Amino acid sequence: MSGVVYVVIACRALLALVFLASAAGKLRGRDALAVFTAEVRAWRLVPAGASGAVAAGVAGAEAVAAVLSALPAAGRSGPVLGGLLVAVFTAGIVVTRARGTTARCSCFGRTAVPLGRRHLVRNGFLLATAGLALLPVGEASGAPAVAVAVGAGAAAALLVVTLDEIVGLFAASEPSAPSAPSVSSSVPSSPSPSLSPSSSPSPSSTPAPRS
Repeated sequence: MSGVVYVVIACRALLALVFLASAAGKLRGRDALAVFTAEVRAWRLVPAGASGAVAAGVAGAEAVAAVLSALPAAGRSGPVLGGLLVAVFTAGIVVTRARGTTARCSCFGRTAVPLGRRHLVRNGFLLATAGLALLPVGEASGAPAVAVAVGAGAAAALLVVTLDEIVGLFAASEPSAPSAPSVSSSVPSSPSPSLSPSSSPSPSSTPAPRS
């Protein structure tokens, strides 16, 4: 069990940074919160009049989950709150996809993309991370090992936060299919017969009859 404590530390660091980035993206200004409010309204999961309160509540809950996940003294409250938030988000994605609604989400305040399968996979990973963060462990010993665990969690959090950008980058770099060659260009043109006077026999070149 000595190594499990560092897995828990890495998972808590990942959750703290992911929820911090998500909350900061929504609360960095009125425009950002207004965009998220419009997205919540488009999901049609709550009454339109409650979209603003729900959007602000979600962003606030994410900020609280980030703080609680980062504080060892908070116990398991951070991963529990984070897991509940991810579970609610996942249920919302499933419902909107079942309705055929094209719902978008700028989850971290940057790229607004349609919610799809990769977001379900990402949320499944976050749920698993929250579950691992709830494992009972003792005290960690050794600052270098703790720093490595936190660094690993930070690296994984960076991948989670930039998932949409990474997918978009690879999609943009895919080569386009070559166009089919033109039929007219593939058929060789037949040479036209020469009608120039030089090709006809000249009278002077005809041999004269003998006498």
